[in-house]
Amino acid sequence: MQKIYLWDDETVMGSRGRPSLDVMLCEGKKSAPAVLVIPGGGYGCVCESTEGTPIARKFNELGYHAFVLDYRTAPSRWPAPQLDAMRAVKLIRANAEKWGVIADQVAACGFSAGAHLAGSLGILCDGLDASNGDEADRASHVPDVLLLCYGVLSFAPWSHIGTQQNLLGEENMACAGEYSLPEKVTADTPPAFLMHTICDQVVPYRNSMEFAGAMAAHRRPCELMLYYWGDHGMLLGNDTSDVCRWPEAADGFMESLWKSRNDPEFLKRYTNKYQAESNS
Repeated sequence: MQKIYLWDDETVMGSRGRPSLDVMLCEGKKSAPAVLVIPGGGYGCVCESTEGTPIARKFNELGYHAFVLDYRTAPSRWPAPQLDAMRAVKLIRANAEKWGVIADQVAACGFSAGAHLAGSLGILCDGLDASNGDEADRASHVPDVLLLCYGVLSFAPWSHIGTQQNLLGEENMACAGEYSLPEKVTADTPPAFLMHTICDQVVPYRNSMEFAGAMAAHRRPCELMLYYWGDHGMLLGNDTSDVCRWPEAADGFMESLWKSRNDPEFLKRYTNKYQAESNS
């Protein structure tokens, strides 16, 4: 594992030190897609030990180069975490040849508040300046796909208020809706895979339902894995028979995306007529 700092400016500091990126390359893979793992923590901390390295290792097993983001949190406010995430995606793309990353197959995988941060990359960050004065400045900050796990995606009164307060500050809560992701989905929003549990007692699964509905309304590729059992923070779903399968489901969603770009026969696999003929 290699740690690199996001910014040349050593005065850019978070509560855990300088914002950084842990590079966890997939052994034996010269060329592979990449996943930027963004742990949660309510924008008040970064849960790296649970939603960082273990997730990255799982994606390594699935054949992805993985990168774990350590970003600024409260008392740092908007847009500090977003700038850190933007810079991370830029660095991954700028070093694609060095790290063996397929530059147009970069996913952002976020958990809880980290899912809001991942979604921000594809929805809220246009217009922000994440320049560092190097070659990476020219790379796009927008992921090719969003993987949003039990995310605080809506900044509404019924959603997780602590996350909103930590990102915006109490004095800016009146405009919290401006940072709500479902209402900002457009025809340009990256494809998204969502995972949530109905029994989540901290972040209502309505967050993922509303985001998926917005994606469908704009005809954007979206897959929602909604499980019944499971507290908030199910991570990899270890020791379960269903939640544990979400990483493979996300992998399948991404593989389908890559195929859909170049396979003229792709959509035929998803028609009733084709399925009837293939199973006869």
